[in-house]
Amino acid sequence: MSTTGASADPLAALGSLPGVPEAVESVRKAVDRVYGHRIMRRRSNEITSEAALRGARGSAALSGADWALEEVRRRTDFSGDDEARMMGAALRLTAEAGQLLSIWRQSPLRVLARLHLVAAADGDERVGRPRQEGEAVDEPLIELPLPSAAEAHGRLDGLAELIIAGGSAPALVTAAVVHGELLALRPFISHNGLVARTAERVVLVGSGLDPKSVCAAEVGHAELGRAAYLAALDGYVSGTPEGMAAWIAHCGKAVELGARESMAVCEALQRGAA
Repeated sequence: MSTTGASADPLAALGSLPGVPEAVESVRKAVDRVYGHRIMRRRSNEITSEAALRGARGSAALSGADWALEEVRRRTDFSGDDEARMMGAALRLTAEAGQLLSIWRQSPLRVLARLHLVAAADGDERVGRPRQEGEAVDEPLIELPLPSAAEAHGRLDGLAELIIAGGSAPALVTAAVVHGELLALRPFISHNGLVARTAERVVLVGSGLDPKSVCAAEVGHAELGRAAYLAALDGYVSGTPEGMAAWIAHCGKAVELGARESMAVCEALQRGAA
């Protein structure tokens, strides 16, 4: 992660980059529209469950398992081929995220390790801990240069310190940085994309921006497409103010699209069509 200058609160400094305050405000309005819908007052649990399913589908799509929503809804066995296992991992992570909210601010590295353990779901001794030197990373859709294990460990520690310290940065900014940093570092031997997007969700929910987890950014990331996702990530990795701002704005648009999806679900429930 790079910032535009020395600051006691570097995440807050990113919040003042050109275009970022506007993105933050746009996200807040989109989230408020969902929470203001009359269906949310009576059937919010249904909206949360549907957002979780759609979010998992979107996250898996960005990791190479692009299934139709009805196929995800229909399936009960996710132990088959690589795509099925990826979808199963995304569903497990979505279910697990809500259990980790109280731990995140005190021990983010513990949460990330747990997310990887849940995603990988095997007995490999390398699962549930950051990779070590010489360990390969299975993340074929992210083609950025891979930082060394030492660099990844150091930057993870720095990110954790920022999370634990708190600060005044908007939730969108913190979520985008956590997401981008995990994709850039790929600290685990596998499933880094799924973990990164789940961590983004944890920040957005735990911050109070989206407390009922109904504005699934994963839905928006998938809708915007893998090419746009990777192009925005290139901006984050560049460390330039313009690149960082573009990544944050991209994440903001994803949250807005997730909110729009849940608005559509609310409307369908209101019409009695779902």
